[in-house]
Amino acid sequence: MPNILREIADSAVALAKGFSVTFRTMLGRTVTENYPHEPVHFEDRYRGVHILRRDENGLEKCVACFLCAAACPSQCIYIEAAENTAEHRISAAERYAKVYNIDYNRCIFCGYCVEACPCDAITHGHGFEMAAYDTNALVYRKEQLLEAYPMVLAGRE
Repeated sequence: MPNILREIADSAVALAKGFSVTFRTMLGRTVTENYPHEPVHFEDRYRGVHILRRDENGLEKCVACFLCAAACPSQCIYIEAAENTAEHRISAAERYAKVYNIDYNRCIFCGYCVEACPCDAITHGHGFEMAAYDTNALVYRKEQLLEAYPMVLAGRE
């Protein structure tokens, strides 16, 4: 008989703890964002549309090492590498990504590609408006993913 009473008491305590979280959330202040009329407030770790970054000289950071494509569980990253030449320099390394596509029909925004990149070339941005009627529009090309290089830094105001 004491074991049954102890189990009932433990169950009641567990239920009370669970309901306390529910009631605290239910009675707390609601947070509403007026999205089209006010800017969206993102958390620091938000994973939005990817951005291919540039270095301080305006060259692409991606060296076409294929580690991001290898780390991607959904296989949504496609890369073709090409060699840099002295007169046509795209990145600071020997190679650069001639083609860099991300298929957002398949991407699960896991962040493995960002973690795998040894040169910090790819990161998540805060873009989230990706709706499209055509699935081909959700395959982002390198030009769409590249971070805009400010003309002031490039010396071409």
